Amino acid sequence: MIDLPVPPLPSQAVSLHTLVQGQGFPILCLHGHPGSGQSLSVFTKPLSARFKTIAPDLRGYGNSHTQTDFVMTDHLSDLEALLDRHQIDRCLVLGWSLGGILALELALRSPERVSGLILVATAARPKGNHPAITWQDNAYTGIASIVNWFHPGWQWNIDTFGRRSLYRYLIQQHTPAAYHYLAKDALPAYLQTSKRATQALFTALQRGYNRLTDLSAIQCPCLVLAGAEDRHITAASSLETAQALPDAEYHCYPNAAHLFPWEIPDLVQADIDRWLAQYPTAVTPRAGYDAASTA
Repeated sequence: MIDLPVPPLPSQAVSLHTLVQGQGFPILCLHGHPGSGQSLSVFTKPLSARFKTIAPDLRGYGNSHTQTDFVMTDHLSDLEALLDRHQIDRCLVLGWSLGGILALELALRSPERVSGLILVATAARPKGNHPAITWQDNAYTGIASIVNWFHPGWQWNIDTFGRRSLYRYLIQQHTPAAYHYLAKDALPAYLQTSKRATQALFTALQRGYNRLTDLSAIQCPCLVLAGAEDRHITAASSLETAQALPDAEYHCYPNAAHLFPWEIPDLVQADIDRWLAQYPTAVTPRAGYDAASTA
């Protein structure tokens, strides 16, 4: 799906606009496409009560503007520069969709910097089964989004337009709470996603992506989360990734799709908290490391 392993032409790292919250062991939070650091608030808000969350806008997304074309691997250079700038030598990485693929790539590229992975709706060999999109799909999605922007979570809009729009493939539980996330975090991120970011992604899509055979090199603990009805990156491809990782726990949530963290946020966070308690080394500074830099 995304041809990350192909070495890109040399390029200078971009200074990413970043939301930093909390104190403690650092958790790098990576969004998908379209997305932004703010669209990860469902994770960063609860996690920042105990940890230092670092949620960048990837190059070409949100407020991380670029005036030149780029390739997908440039994101990794940007992220390494971001960690250097914040003097972080080791962190847990949480990635959603495209962000999860970048998390895997960062762990393969700089294993000493990654203490653990939380992979959300993503895969090392991502497969989708999304139906063809019609003009009616786009029309209903546009209307539902605009109305939801002005009146977040309005049940009439959800029932009249939301359930008939492309949202029906992104979520299964059409609750007002989920639509509040769509209004607050999804629509602004969509509007701030640049053509260069979309071009970089879709150029890479033509080449295919499969890192399954390389995952044995990732020795840190991993938590893989999937929605059973995900049409963008199927639960089966997420399971395949979990099975290829040496130390991975897998959860698949029924009646949930690609945006399941916005459908069942409390359940997802409870599973993350339980996993963190089970693997304290994933959020523990390396012996001899100056923990003051994580404050």
